[in-house]
Amino acid sequence: MLKLIINGAMGRMGQMIMEAAAGKFQLAAAIEAPNHPDVGTIQNTPLGPTTILSSSDASSWKSLNGNLAIDFSAPEASVSFIETMADLNIPVVSGTTGLSEQDHERIKIASQKIPVLWAANTSIGVLAMHELATKAKEILGPTYDVEIVEIHHRHKKDAPSGTALSLASTLGNGLQVVTNRGAGARKDNELGLLSVRGGEVVGDHTIYFLGPHDRIEITHRASSRMAFAQGALTLGEKLVLKKPGLYSVRDLF
Repeated sequence: MLKLIINGAMGRMGQMIMEAAAGKFQLAAAIEAPNHPDVGTIQNTPLGPTTILSSSDASSWKSLNGNLAIDFSAPEASVSFIETMADLNIPVVSGTTGLSEQDHERIKIASQKIPVLWAANTSIGVLAMHELATKAKEILGPTYDVEIVEIHHRHKKDAPSGTALSLASTLGNGLQVVTNRGAGARKDNELGLLSVRGGEVVGDHTIYFLGPHDRIEITHRASSRMAFAQGALTLGEKLVLKKPGLYSVRDLF
């Protein structure tokens, strides 16, 4: 049975990971930012009572026998966590978004020691969305304009979402990605990204293929974060069997 080290354990996704893991995984360590109010306290979790450890005190959890790390934290905490896991030879699944190019470069270096999966969205349904959209673009060709609209809860800090950027990367070959469209006619060879924030929307993404006589819409709506949590654990089970390297969701399927 895999033993999990969870970074961002008391956040929304961290708690959902523990709920999804109950009965199938063990908990080696639950980690939070040093200033989190639960650090140092014992919390009852779906994986049993555990002391919440500080990410700044790696000595307190380096000796724990984890063999799979899951990271849903903040950009400033995520990269250093992955680097520490690389030193401990523990594979990492990370769903932390809002990372800089420099952050991604550091993750790539860490992946020379361990298998690392970084994904803007760990839902298997979103993988299917990428595959469907790729096929649709291939069939429809350049006469169809491509637009992506993403909707998330009002608390989300980054925009566009990592998933929308990933979709744009998949579909945007030869197109200019426009994230803040101004007034005026739409130009040729553009791919537009629109972000909407409000309420408690878990995450909606729609790709529009807009042709001269019809349109095709491909939509993924997450009704619960459990889709991301179960996906992350499924990916983790596949990742631990891999050699060191930086993997995508598609790579593991």
